[in-house]
Amino acid sequence: MRKNKIFVACDTNKIKKIKKIIKDTASSEITVGYKFGLEFLNSVNGRKFVSSLKNKITFGDYKISDIPNTCFSALKAVRDLNFNYITIHINCGLDSLKAAKKASGKTKLVGVTVLTSLDNKSLKKIGFNENLDKIIYKQAKLANEAGLDAVVCSAHEAKIVKKVFKKEIITPGIRMNNKFDDQKRVYTPKEAYKNGSDWIVMGRPIIKGNIKKNIQKLIDHLNQ
Repeated sequence: MRKNKIFVACDTNKIKKIKKIIKDTASSEITVGYKFGLEFLNSVNGRKFVSSLKNKITFGDYKISDIPNTCFSALKAVRDLNFNYITIHINCGLDSLKAAKKASGKTKLVGVTVLTSLDNKSLKKIGFNENLDKIIYKQAKLANEAGLDAVVCSAHEAKIVKKVFKKEIITPGIRMNNKFDDQKRVYTPKEAYKNGSDWIVMGRPIIKGNIKKNIQKLIDHLNQ
């Protein structure tokens, strides 16, 4: 039986906290990887710590978005960290996605669609006239054309993405209750997997409070 997979979002710049997160989320019942965002990656000791991690599944959530040459150079600059996954915004365009893919080496390049903190109303304010589902469908087609290895999207859109993108789907915006925080498009872990997510991403619901109890709560939720 395939294990459920989760990236724990290590949203802190404190090394001691990160070490505790890694220690307390270790489990034989689910596959756990660790996602490092801009807060940690830009901290004084972030790079050094990531380079020292061994035998862990690591996710560099850089969300790169720039011109092709800069995307290529950025991927090359962090290749020594041996991330398993690195994110890039699909909105930076096909040429930038292809350039980044050329530089990514063994690291899986992950295309980010519309952030889970946004909804149709938010997108209209930015200037998008099409609805969210259509935008994400087009982004997924672009990710496929660029040869990306995975896509980040809400579980709401996982089925839409799967129509045109057959590789891994990584889903943030996961909650086990009705506490949405700053997310808009939210699903439970079980709903996300059922909808087609290969990985879920959880931060605050796991790392705030008692981490061991929180990870066990997730396991219990999945086993119900």
